[in-house]
Amino acid sequence: MDRNETAEPRLLDVVALLADRPADNLARGQVGTVVELLDAKTALVEFSDDDGRAYALTPCALPELIVLHYDPQAA
Repeated sequence: MDRNETAEPRLLDVVALLADRPADNLARGQVGTVVELLDAKTALVEFSDDDGRAYALTPCALPELIVLHYDPQAA
């Protein structure tokens, strides 16, 4: 199955926020990793600094996330 920008995040996917989350001190575009799928609509995402220290661990609705790709993807 090809993954594209509409693909829902899976476990260990690298994702970015599509909207600010002021209650969590997170801004649109911040990058995190899916560490658990809580249910069909929600993922637990860990946000870490460049040294690997987590600064936020929060549940996110899947539509609030976009999966990032590091390999070429067909449009």
